[in-house]
Amino acid sequence: MTTSTERRTATSQEQAPEVASEGADPAPPGAPVRSGGFGGLGRHLRTVGSRAHWTTPRLVRGLTALSLATLLGLGATATVVLAGARDGTDAIGHRAAPQATRAADLYFALSDMDAQAADLLLVGADPDYTTLRKQTLDTYEQRRAQADDDLQQVARAAADDPAGQRAVRLVLDRLGSYEALVARAQLLEDQAGAPAGQPSPAALEAYRQATDLLRQQLLPAADRVTVANDASVGRVYQQQRDALGSGRWWLLAVGLVTLSVLLGLQRALALRFRRVVNPALAAVTLLTGVALVIGLNLTGRAEDHLVTAKSNAYDSVAALSRARAVAFDMNADESRYLIDPTRAAAYEQTFVEQTQAIARIEGATLADYNTRLADDAARHRADHAVIPFGGYLGSELHNITFPGERDAAEHVLDTFQQYQLTDRKIRELRAAGKVKEAVTLDTGLSKGQSNYDFEQLGNAIGDTIAINSGAMDRAVAETDGDLDGTTAALAAGALAVALALTAIGVRPRLREYR
Repeated sequence: MTTSTERRTATSQEQAPEVASEGADPAPPGAPVRSGGFGGLGRHLRTVGSRAHWTTPRLVRGLTALSLATLLGLGATATVVLAGARDGTDAIGHRAAPQATRAADLYFALSDMDAQAADLLLVGADPDYTTLRKQTLDTYEQRRAQADDDLQQVARAAADDPAGQRAVRLVLDRLGSYEALVARAQLLEDQAGAPAGQPSPAALEAYRQATDLLRQQLLPAADRVTVANDASVGRVYQQQRDALGSGRWWLLAVGLVTLSVLLGLQRALALRFRRVVNPALAAVTLLTGVALVIGLNLTGRAEDHLVTAKSNAYDSVAALSRARAVAFDMNADESRYLIDPTRAAAYEQTFVEQTQAIARIEGATLADYNTRLADDAARHRADHAVIPFGGYLGSELHNITFPGERDAAEHVLDTFQQYQLTDRKIRELRAAGKVKEAVTLDTGLSKGQSNYDFEQLGNAIGDTIAINSGAMDRAVAETDGDLDGTTAALAAGALAVALALTAIGVRPRLREYR
C-alpha cells in the first residue's frame, strides 16, 4: 500500500525539470520548448558566451586548440612568404636576367658580324691587309657561332612569350639569307681583286642587301626580344616586391596573434591552477618570438637582395649590354661610311644616333659632339653627382652601387671619348681623299687606331658588366643560402617542437579533471 509521502515524492519527480547539461542556461518557467531555428542558435550563442559555460577544462582546451591553430597558421604564412621571396629572386637571377642578357648578346653578335663583313670589303684584295683580313674572317666566324648559340638560348627562353617567339622565328628565318648575302659579297670581292676602300659594284650591292636585311629586320627583331625580356624582369620584380611588402605585414600580424594566444593560455593556467609559470608553454612562446624575428629578418634580407639583384645590378647590366650592342652597330656604321659613298650621309646620321644612344647630349651634332662631351665629362669628374649626359652610359653613372663600379664606368667614358676622337680623324682623311689611310686607321688594331680603340671600349664595358653581374649573382646566391633546404628543415622542426611542447604543457593540467 502506497503512503501519501511516497506519492508526493513520485509526483515531484515526474514534474521535476530535466537536469540541464553542464553550462546550459535554465529555461524560464512556462517558456515554450524550441528545437533548432534562429531561437536555438541564439540560445546556443548566449550559452557559449556565458561565464558559466567556460569551465576550466573547456577554457584550457579552447585556448590550446587556438594556440595550435595559430602556430600552424604562422608556419604556413612564413612558408608562403619566404618561398615566394626565393622564387622571385630565383626568377630574376636564374631565368629572366640571363635571358635578357642573352637577347642583348644576340643583338651584339649580329651587329659585329656586319661590322666584320664591312671590314672585309674595306681591305679588299690589298696584300698589305692579308693578316688583318684573316683576323677579320676569324672574328666573323666567331660572331656567327655566338649568334647561333644566343639564338638557341633565346628561343628556349621565349617558349611562353608569343611576341618573343615571333621575333625569334623571324631571326631564324632571315639569318641564313643574311649569311648567304655576306658570303656572296666576299666571293665577288675576291673575284674582283678590288683595292682597299673601293669594293666592286657587285660586291657592294650584295653587301647592301645583307646590311639592309640586318638593320631592317634582324636587329629590330633581336631588339624586340630584348625589350620583352626587360619587361618580364620588371614585371617579376614588381610582383615580388609587392608580395614581400604585404607578406611581411601578414607575418607580423599572424605572429603577434600567435604570441597573444600563447600568453592568454599561460595566464589562464596561472589563474585557474595557481601556477606562476608553465615551463613548456614559456619555451613555446620564446621559440615563437625568436622564429618571428628570424622570419621577419629573412623577409627583409630577401627584399634587400631582390633590390640589389634587380635595381642595383640588373638595371646596369641591361643598360651596359645594350650600350655594347649599339656600339658594335655604331662601329659597323663607321666602316659602312667608308665603303659606300652613295650612302655615306645616311650611315653618318645613324652613327650620330647610336653615339647619342650611348651618351646623349641634347642638340649635339657630329661636328661639336666631341667638344661638348669633353666639357660634360670634365664637369662630371669634378663632381660625381653631376651627370650632364644621358643615354645608356648616363643611366649607368646614375646607378653606381658596388666597389670599383665608378672607376670602371668612368673608364668606359674615357675609352668612348678616345674612340670618338679617332672616328673624326677617319672622316677627315676620307674627306681629304686619303682612302687607304682612312681604311688603315679604321681597321687597324694598333694603339691609336679605331679598332684598337673600339676594343678598349668593348673591354671597358665588359668589365663594368662583370662587376654588376657578379653582384647580382652574389645577391641571388645569398638568398638561396638564406632560404635553402636547411632553413626549411629547421623551420619545420621548430614548428613540430612548438606543437609538441604546447600539448605537453597543457596535458598535466587537464588530467586533474579526469
